[in-house]
Amino acid sequence: MTLNLYIARRFLGTVGKVFLVFFAILMLIDMIEQLRRFSDAGIGLAGAAELSLLSVPETLYRILPLIMVMGAIANFLGLARSSELVVVRAAGRSGLRFLMTPLLVSLALGLLAVAFFNPLVAATSKAYDDKRSQLSQGGRSVLSVADTGLWLRQGSEDGQTVIQAARSNLDGTELFGVTFVGFDIDGTPGKRVEAEQARLVEGAWELTGTKSWDLISPNPELTAVVDQGPIALPSDLTPERIRDSFGTPSAIAFWDLPAYIDDLERAGFSAQAYKLWYQMELALPLLMVAMVLIAAGFTMRHVRFGGTGRMVLFALLAGFGFYFLRNFAQALGDSGQIPVLLAAWSPPVAAVMLSLGLLLHLEDG
Repeated sequence: MTLNLYIARRFLGTVGKVFLVFFAILMLIDMIEQLRRFSDAGIGLAGAAELSLLSVPETLYRILPLIMVMGAIANFLGLARSSELVVVRAAGRSGLRFLMTPLLVSLALGLLAVAFFNPLVAATSKAYDDKRSQLSQGGRSVLSVADTGLWLRQGSEDGQTVIQAARSNLDGTELFGVTFVGFDIDGTPGKRVEAEQARLVEGAWELTGTKSWDLISPNPELTAVVDQGPIALPSDLTPERIRDSFGTPSAIAFWDLPAYIDDLERAGFSAQAYKLWYQMELALPLLMVAMVLIAAGFTMRHVRFGGTGRMVLFALLAGFGFYFLRNFAQALGDSGQIPVLLAAWSPPVAAVMLSLGLLLHLEDG
């Protein structure tokens, strides 16, 4: 038990140091980028640091597998150079049994990352988008999906229009059971339009089966107008703006993803990318374990055997290779070319099997 605690403490310490090094480097780079990007807004060093603190966690979360493989390499190299691995083997503990503690620690770190770090990243990403929108005066996202349906927002010189629809087509350019509520510059509702169907054309919504109310009149229901023919309602929205408003799946907390996927499908949108991201998050702890196995397969050997630098390079190349294989599988899964489960789980499973085979060959072969 004492040896296991010592190994776990060494492993956590090394991975933590690598994490802090990457955090410091990314903070410095991102602060310079924020100062350059928002120089016209007059943000200072404190403002750039605040934006970076909100932006960097998402990048760190994405490269967690790379941080894990680098931390594991540094840990095993340190143990090999101090001859602690030799002492452990001389005491009768095999290399595979020695690995159980780092593997359990990496599994626990993966579970903690998904359960706690992921929601933190989602919150900081949303806060960063809000602050960036305020500084760039680009406004907030025009689209939102909830259990009540699809919500859109469009603006003009005369005010804002809020759009609520029961469902839509896959790209949000055709709405069904839709309501438009127009607000003037002061935020006072002025007009309401309900339509059976709304189709986005260039510069306008084309509505059919409409009923309109003038909310400024004393009795809006008496002055309501019913029109079955198509009418045009001016709009500044485009299919590209609606598509870009979805953002990325990483902006949704892990615990909220199942409900969000249900809302998307209920509203008529494709939830393929969000289903894939959810499965990839479930597979993240296994990927962290795989990265430790990859590092162990190349670096859990005595330094007197020579070729340490070459083995470290091989371990890094293998870790980066499986990381990019995971991203490639994600791209294939997003486009629907391979099933979601295959895209999410095949890279970590392949990494575990191959690295475990290498370890068995080195230890028992």
